[in-house]
Amino acid sequence: MLVLGIETSCDETAAAVVDDDGTIRSDIVLSQLEDHAPYGGVVPEIAARAHVDHLDSIIARAMTEAGVGYRDLDAVAATAGPGLIGGVMVGLMTGKAIAAASDRPFIAVNHLEGHALTVRLTHQAAFPYLLLLISGGHCQLLEVTGVGAYHRFGTTIDDAIGEAFDKTAKLLGLGFPGGPALEAAAKAGNPKAFALPRPLAGTETCDFSFSGLKTAVLHAVRGAGPLTDTVRADVAASFQAAVADVLADRVGRAMQRYAARHGDGRTLVVAGGVAANRTLGDRLATVAAAHDFALMVPPPRLCTDNAVMIAWAGLERLQLGLTDNLAAPPRARWPLDMEAAAAGAKA
Repeated sequence: MLVLGIETSCDETAAAVVDDDGTIRSDIVLSQLEDHAPYGGVVPEIAARAHVDHLDSIIARAMTEAGVGYRDLDAVAATAGPGLIGGVMVGLMTGKAIAAASDRPFIAVNHLEGHALTVRLTHQAAFPYLLLLISGGHCQLLEVTGVGAYHRFGTTIDDAIGEAFDKTAKLLGLGFPGGPALEAAAKAGNPKAFALPRPLAGTETCDFSFSGLKTAVLHAVRGAGPLTDTVRADVAASFQAAVADVLADRVGRAMQRYAARHGDGRTLVVAGGVAANRTLGDRLATVAAAHDFALMVPPPRLCTDNAVMIAWAGLERLQLGLTDNLAAPPRARWPLDMEAAAAGAKA
């Protein structure tokens, strides 16, 4: 089976063609970093307009590099949410048009499921596994037992982890995107220079909170005097150390809960853009080993937003007969665990 995937949920315009044997026939991603850098963050209207301007050519490149025509596809998959609604609509409507014109099945993919299933492409991971999804818009711990089968152990009650990185980097004047810039600055800093809180550490839930940590960073910066390179590095290192401690504590709690449900054969999967952070990755590797979990992390290129993961999720759903009609709606929010979301927690 061969599927075209389309991803436009945020500020990457992407298309890819993937085979069900795991072959990535093409993988095209156009970043909009230069468009958004002057504003210190993603501007939804600018992102949507860029998708309109470039998506057709990106898809054409993906098809050409794959060496296939639309009639060679077995299905078309496009992100239907969650994400910036303007961008989601561009990719979703384009995917529907291609599917209709080529008389191929259409699959409306949850962007989060794309992240959740990527490890089955890169590592041939077997169900079930524990997933830590950490990105600019999400921070969740989920039990993954199958395609479309997710049970949420914990989520952020306020800000996402990637958002916390970006806003802290902006406060320090490190530029955009903030996550990689802050990680680079932290290498020269002292992680014990500032006593920052570890929100929710030690509590019984598996939830996260980062708003208070951001506020503590703001007070630390204001009280540190001139914002020199040394202060920037020390604040960045202290913030990153605090986040690492929080992740270790929350993931450790989720591992205990997961192990009680599944016993042997335990795997921790880390996905999403923040998974590319080496300091956090090293800490999670230590936690996984301490709890006798195998750690699986997709390559950095497939952790950030891309269309390969959308095509692969489409393939997984196609093999199960899970296709969608052309009335599938775009969604700004679309939680993987609908029951948990209905209980009132942030999606």
